[in-house]
Amino acid sequence: MAVNTPKALRNMVMYQIFVRNFSEEGTFAKVSEKLDGIKELGTDIIWLMPIHPIGSKARKGTLGSPYAISDYRAVNPEFGTIDDFKALVENIHARGMKCIIDVVYNHTSPDSVLAGEHPEWFYHKADGSFGNRVGDWTDIIDLDYSNKELWTYQIDTLKMWAEIVDGFRCDVAPLIPLEFWLKAREEVEAVHPGCIWLSESVEPGFITYMRGRGMNALSDSEIYQAFDLCYDYDVYGRFRDCLSGKGTLASYAEAINRQEYIYPDNYVKLRFLENHDQARAAFMIPDKRALRSWTAFTYFQKGLALVYAGQEYAADHAPSLFDKDDVFGEDSDGKRRLCPKGQRITLTPTADGITATAYEDDKTDPQFIPLMQKLAEIKRDPLFTDSVYTVKAQDEAFLTATHEKDGRKALGVFSVKGRSGYVAVDFPDGFYRDLISGESVEVFRGGVMCSGAPIILITG
Repeated sequence: MAVNTPKALRNMVMYQIFVRNFSEEGTFAKVSEKLDGIKELGTDIIWLMPIHPIGSKARKGTLGSPYAISDYRAVNPEFGTIDDFKALVENIHARGMKCIIDVVYNHTSPDSVLAGEHPEWFYHKADGSFGNRVGDWTDIIDLDYSNKELWTYQIDTLKMWAEIVDGFRCDVAPLIPLEFWLKAREEVEAVHPGCIWLSESVEPGFITYMRGRGMNALSDSEIYQAFDLCYDYDVYGRFRDCLSGKGTLASYAEAINRQEYIYPDNYVKLRFLENHDQARAAFMIPDKRALRSWTAFTYFQKGLALVYAGQEYAADHAPSLFDKDDVFGEDSDGKRRLCPKGQRITLTPTADGITATAYEDDKTDPQFIPLMQKLAEIKRDPLFTDSVYTVKAQDEAFLTATHEKDGRKALGVFSVKGRSGYVAVDFPDGFYRDLISGESVEVFRGGVMCSGAPIILITG
């Protein structure tokens, strides 16, 4: 574990934005216009997905993936200028939030600046042509970190951006040598002390697949030496299995509990229900009561909570990475899209052009916003900073979790199937105020009645 990783990251909330799809215009300036609402959600850190120019060669879709970068040291002109980007970061800072950007160092687009100027810095196939080690990533070519000149260039680039932003989310970081990340962290720290490092750690199956092919793939335990946070993909598969019925809730709880003793004392996991690589939570969990409990559990967990733009409205459509797919507006082809007020829009051709009509839709739920605001407030309690954390499953319908430290204890009860019922809990008998609803809750003889809504109690 990075020795200077602050446990206070466990009290924080991160909000993920893809600039292209965050507004109809898809610009830095339009992100700035929505910062107040993002801040009100309880956000501490904004993560901007790649802000750099996208390659033209071998593009996927009409606009290309933001992860097929052509120039690490420039901004995508579709989003605005470098001054527009700096203004956005200044606006984020003015509201007391931090900003991190995506770092995609495993690969570039085939027509990148580096591919043209330094072809020797890339992986080459047996025939000498550019290539990549993961076949379905057809729009990129891999870099080769056996060349130390590449290390210097990449670290210098990080130091350049560290003068503007507060940290980095590093794409498929386990595929890059650990020694590179350790050196990068050390040098960036001199430019921006306290820089935040988030690793997109990968699924266990992907690690074994890559290692089986003789390629580098770092485990979470290795990646934690250089990073402050990593994804909880080590348990995400168990979560998906619970939803599909392929696995048990008890197996998921056991995997979470294992994190408490296999990682260092100051480990911080990025806790999420969804991100840009996964299905929307509302798509996987259509029952709104169950979704509210899963949302509350994500915030209650030991770690930093992630919100993917649109999740606060229970959006069920995962925006495309390769085409224009506005999360909050409407499409020219008349597809319904989520609106900022939790409505939907339909487009109707008329003699005067196209008329946009907004209407309420039960697939969106603006009530998730006050829930998330309350959960972010609860998460600020110092008890969640440093505690003994335990999760238990009951009847494949309820998760209970506790945080304990210095005589204080927090209890969370989460009806992950949206059911009501009696739940056994490890908590002192008595009457308590539920921190989510504000209502009185009785714990009697080691049990509590759950109406189907999440419950959080704290004593001591």
